[in-house]
Amino acid sequence: MQALEGIKVLDLGRALAGPMCGLMLADLGADVIKIEPPGLGDDSREWPPMMNGESSYFLSVNRNKRSIVLDLASPEGKEVFLRMAETADVVVENYRADVMERLGLGYDVLRHLNPRLIYCALTGFGRTGPRRTMPATDVYAQAFAGIMGLTGEPGGVPLRVGVSLCDLTTGLFGAYGVLAALQARHATGQGQLVDTSLMEGQMAYLSYLITGFQATGKVPQAQGRGHPSIVPYGAFRCRDGWVALATFNDRLWRRAAQGLGLAELAQDPRFDTNPKRLERRDELLAILDARFLTKTVDEWVAIMEALDVPLAPVNTLDRLLADPQVAAREMVQTFMHPTAGEVSVFGFPVKFSETPCTLRHPPPILGQHTREVLREYGFDDAYPVGGPRDIG
Repeated sequence: MQALEGIKVLDLGRALAGPMCGLMLADLGADVIKIEPPGLGDDSREWPPMMNGESSYFLSVNRNKRSIVLDLASPEGKEVFLRMAETADVVVENYRADVMERLGLGYDVLRHLNPRLIYCALTGFGRTGPRRTMPATDVYAQAFAGIMGLTGEPGGVPLRVGVSLCDLTTGLFGAYGVLAALQARHATGQGQLVDTSLMEGQMAYLSYLITGFQATGKVPQAQGRGHPSIVPYGAFRCRDGWVALATFNDRLWRRAAQGLGLAELAQDPRFDTNPKRLERRDELLAILDARFLTKTVDEWVAIMEALDVPLAPVNTLDRLLADPQVAAREMVQTFMHPTAGEVSVFGFPVKFSETPCTLRHPPPILGQHTREVLREYGFDDAYPVGGPRDIG
């Protein structure tokens, strides 16, 4: 048994935010039917790098789903979708706020058809407000919601975070909302609209900065490798790479100073408390920078681990994947895809003792399950839905 076994999800997601939301539900056991437009299907199917003609980007977030092709602008495609929605538990989509309404398939239409339906809408800015119909991409949202302005060196070029943080966050918050709505439905018998956006997810990540701005009136600035409230807390160059040190209280600072062979600094009245270290940040970091350069990453990690100080290597992806903890937690899952061959994807971030996540089947080929799904809903194989049928 799995946590969402028996839950049926219609996944209209494309690119990353919507598919990530659908993936979270699929991994929990939901029957997720990925509905794609005729032609190329999900935009991300063309995004490199490719594996025997299949996009590794698409493969990364579409496991445990079935794929059908529907032209939602055609009468036949609408008919099939509406029949599917009659008995669905969840619809997930990440179009602009007015697209599904213009197709005649918006939340107000679907909830009258199926009052138990949970409709999850992932947009750039939410379904209300002056920007509700504006498009937004990950980098747009990182810029607009302030994340880029906080990333990079002080006074330097604003930097995009190295992963598509806004898209991934929105997918996670969408799945969080769907799970809460499913629980509420147990009590009320009614579905509801779940409405979140790229902007709102990033504003949640600004959490303590928003409150700190209210407290001080000072606009937060990019801190580079450091932290606005804690010193030392950030990256240091070693002889052969980088480490990240986190001394978030004075006890850890004393142990770190001991490990660095600088125990006297922990007693120095210039640096013995965090507020003092904040005042003399540059002075202290210059001392620490020089000391970290005297040893290798592995040497510093061993020293600090022995003192129970949180100091991590700044890993490249290959080093991370080779770490035994990753294997112990099964955070890389490998499967055989019918055209891409052997594919590795991230594992299940949450482990359940009684209802574990499983990798039931690989990401689908475009339209792979069209015939199968049409039959489930009482349509003939030849029904003109606008794209290829099951090719398996």
